[in-house]
Amino acid sequence: MKEITTKIIQGDCKDVLKTIEENSIDLIFTSPPYADRREKTYGGIKPEKYVEWFLPTSTELLRVLKETGTFILNIKEKAENGERHTYVLELILALRKQGWLWTEEFIWHKKNCYPGKWPNRFRDAWERCLQFNKTKRFKMYQEEVMIPVGEWASGRLKNLSETDKIRDNSRSGSGFGKNVSNWINRDRVYPTNVLHFATVCNNKSHSAPFPEELPEWFVKLFTKDHDWVLDPFAGSGTTLNVAKLMHRNSIGIEILSEYVEMFKKNHQTEKEFVLFEPKVKYGSIKSK
Repeated sequence: MKEITTKIIQGDCKDVLKTIEENSIDLIFTSPPYADRREKTYGGIKPEKYVEWFLPTSTELLRVLKETGTFILNIKEKAENGERHTYVLELILALRKQGWLWTEEFIWHKKNCYPGKWPNRFRDAWERCLQFNKTKRFKMYQEEVMIPVGEWASGRLKNLSETDKIRDNSRSGSGFGKNVSNWINRDRVYPTNVLHFATVCNNKSHSAPFPEELPEWFVKLFTKDHDWVLDPFAGSGTTLNVAKLMHRNSIGIEILSEYVEMFKKNHQTEKEFVLFEPKVKYGSIKSK
C-alpha cells in the first residue's frame, strides 16, 4: 500500500510556489490564462505585459522542478491588428534566458474543431504544448505512449528493396535517414509530436477546460507511479484528476476560490492509499 496525495491550494501561484520544496516535482503541466482572454475570471493579461507577468512564476517553477523533470506549457498566441502577436515567441526566448532548455514543441490538434473563418485567416484548430527542461538528461518513458503501427505496414513492409534494409539517407539532402526494415514484425510504433484530441464542449465548470487526454498523455510520457505532478494554474482541476487516476501525487494552485471549493467538494480526502503490485513476467501454460 502506498499513499497518493492530491492537493489544491488557493492563491497566486508565484507566491504559493515559494512554499513548495526545491527539486521536488517530476512534471509540471499547465495552461495559464492566454493574453487578453478570460478577462471576467482572470483579469485578461495584455500581450505586451505577458512575459513580464509570467517570469516570476517560471522562476519558481524552475526551482521546484527536479533536474530530471519536465515542464509542459499549453499556450496559443492571439491575432491582433491583422497579424499574429509575438508574445509566445517572446516568452520562449525569455524562458531560455532564465535557464530553461526549450526541448520540444508538441502540437495539440483539436480534431473536433467546427468550421469557421475570418477575413484574413481560418479558424484555429491547434495549440502549442511547449516542452522545457532544466537539463538534457530528463526522464522520458517513450514506450508508454506507443501507438498501433497502422495499415501502411502490411503493404510497405512486404517487398523491401536493398536500400530499405539499411539506413538510407534522404535524397533531398536533408540529412534525415531511415531503415524501413526496423519495423518488420512490430505492431506498435512511436507517435509523432502532433497530438489529436477533441476539445471539451459544454463544460460549465471552467471557462477554458482542456480534455483529460491531453495531460494524461504527458503524464504517461514523463512520469511513473507515485511521481509528483504540478499544475500552477489548476482551474477546475483536470490535471489533478488525471494524476490521481494514474496513481501520481499532485499539487494544484488556483487563484479563484470557486474553482478550489468545487474541486474540494468533489474530492473529500486529500490522501488515499493505493495497492501497488510489482510488475512480474507471467509465463504461458502449454495445453496438453
